[in-house]
Amino acid sequence: MRVAVIGGGVVGLSATVALLRRGIDVRCYEPGIPMGERSVGDTRIFRLAHAYPDMVELAARARTLFSEWSELAGAALVDETGTVVSGAGAREWAAAMAAAGAAHELVEPGSSLLRLPATTFAGPALVDPAGGVIRVDRIRSFLVAGAGNRLRQARVDALEETIAGVRVVSGPDADTFDTALICAGAGTSALAAGVGIDTPSALEHHLRVSFPIRPGAPEPLQCWITGESAGVLGTYQHRAAEGSWAVGGEIGAALVGWEGGRQAAERASLEVLTAYVAEHLPFVEPRPVATVYCAHHPDLGDGLRFVRRGRILAMYGENLMKFAPLLGETLAVACADGSTPGNAGPS
Repeated sequence: MRVAVIGGGVVGLSATVALLRRGIDVRCYEPGIPMGERSVGDTRIFRLAHAYPDMVELAARARTLFSEWSELAGAALVDETGTVVSGAGAREWAAAMAAAGAAHELVEPGSSLLRLPATTFAGPALVDPAGGVIRVDRIRSFLVAGAGNRLRQARVDALEETIAGVRVVSGPDADTFDTALICAGAGTSALAAGVGIDTPSALEHHLRVSFPIRPGAPEPLQCWITGESAGVLGTYQHRAAEGSWAVGGEIGAALVGWEGGRQAAERASLEVLTAYVAEHLPFVEPRPVATVYCAHHPDLGDGLRFVRRGRILAMYGENLMKFAPLLGETLAVACADGSTPGNAGPS
């Protein structure tokens, strides 16, 4: 059996490695640097905490597989610092964790269970002890090594299902596979549309900014997701490079809309996030030291979506890094037996 994986982000590479471990002949197409687009950066947040019980359960399965990856990689791929979700939505997320049987605590600001770069914020706060920092830098090295020479630096221009299989066109070259998996991030919509698969196409610019952590901050700082409240920005925050704190937020479509261009969106995001840090994070210095840019779908939120048409399977979603090993296994099975995994998260 021959499988084409379109996209060398964390999902595509995870699927490629899982297929290779099943003895399947696979080729992964990626035109740029592996994990250099929506999987870019060195860290992400891991969390069991979600608003939907099925997503909590899937995250727990992914966490077990991350431990297996860590053993194979010879290094921890998730730093277990814990994750906190605060704001009005924390109670809903706590209910989902309770329904899934996941350990958690619901506390108020000032609790001894909190180690955050701020002491005052809109409560309550959900403490997810299984959360932490995903070491994307280590995962990238692990997956690229696992994919080996099956990773091809090439752009896929078109897919076509024929009697012989799935024809993959890449520049002047074309090859035919038994099945194809599209997981090309921002490029998924155009490729999928060419074979009659409808996926979200709207894009938005997104910038994450890192700032220095001030001396005296609690250690180890927990990852933090804050809900929007009383005009205060909704954010996600976590430790990035040594001594720095990464902050991303819901900046607003008027400032980061696709039609406004990347440069304008980056300037607006940098200004908004720096002002947020200056006002709300006393343990973080409002001095930008690094940025990470990517394009994302603004309306997807948490959720996993799978769509099949014939021999071609497309996968899309947001915040996928924390599910990487589980998605790799799930997609490998689907490619091998022609099935379509069930969607998860919001309908």
